[in-house]
Amino acid sequence: MVDVTIRHEVRDNGGRYVAEPADSDSRGHLDWEPRGTDVRIATHTIVPREIGGRGIAGQLVDALVADAREQGFKIDPQCSYVAAKFDDNPEWADLRA
Repeated sequence: MVDVTIRHEVRDNGGRYVAEPADSDSRGHLDWEPRGTDVRIATHTIVPREIGGRGIAGQLVDALVADAREQGFKIDPQCSYVAAKFDDNPEWADLRA
């Protein structure tokens, strides 16, 4: 797996997890919007083709899930990729809104 830095940017109405691979200037991201105070709606996961196929999208979802566990919020996986990852990881069921 490629060395990737994941950072979280809080925005006015939501946030974005940004993946920065060490070997590329391209960036991937996972966007979320709030629903109330305890749910984050995962709306989009985008990884450009030039850095695709290297597990970066999965690392973005892992960062969101880790924050949900640490901070106590639920995730509404409206993004099809995030929904598929939830289906593949039944141990995350308690985090699904």
